[in-house]
Amino acid sequence: MPMSLFWLAICELAEFEDLATSKKVITREEWEKKLNDVKIRKEDMNKLVMNFLVTEGYVDAAEKFRKESGTDPDIDLATITDRMAVKKAVQAGNVEDAIEKVNDLNPEILDTNPQLFFHLQQQRLIELIRNGKVEEALEFAQEELAPRGEENQSFLEELEKTVALLAFEDVSNCPIGELLDVSQRLKTASEVNAAILTSQSHEKDPKLPSLLKMLIWAQNQLGEKAVYPRINDLSTATLEEDSAV
Repeated sequence: MPMSLFWLAICELAEFEDLATSKKVITREEWEKKLNDVKIRKEDMNKLVMNFLVTEGYVDAAEKFRKESGTDPDIDLATITDRMAVKKAVQAGNVEDAIEKVNDLNPEILDTNPQLFFHLQQQRLIELIRNGKVEEALEFAQEELAPRGEENQSFLEELEKTVALLAFEDVSNCPIGELLDVSQRLKTASEVNAAILTSQSHEKDPKLPSLLKMLIWAQNQLGEKAVYPRINDLSTATLEEDSAV
């Protein structure tokens, strides 16, 4: 339904563009009839689902969906397993292992992306600090990260911020303690995942979330011109009556 509703909302917006300021009221019966008249090919819906499964790395689900729907992915499913192994290594804090796996996949990924390589090395430094390896962390920062910071001001600022963790005995209450949070690992893992997808000529972000954002935008725009049943809970995609209808 979300895709149908998006196209319907866009069409209705075009129709109401030149209307007066008073809102048109569309009943549930009228709106559902309009929705039923919107034709979305099942093949397009299947491709949208497959794109999400492949991009997010659900290899088993993608393989099952391929068999059940006959929808071929636009990427070798075997590469998903390798990509997810890299992502999981970063999420677990095994950055050295992740770098090795990336280079096994495609050495050019890190060679041509200095920002990604710096962020992986930064994450490695964070893991050393997390594990209380102060001397090793300082040595690693000086030998591996400082030279890159000299070449890039933003890298230097990130390095200084990371090393500053060592100045706090209780990092849980320090202003930069979020670097040791799981969210930092997830951020780095997401960056690596996107880089691998790009190297495989695949979109780095799934299309479905973008479509849902466009749906919300279209509903809000249409809501300024008309009163109509709309989807408020995207998880259920249930049409809800407007109190003014």
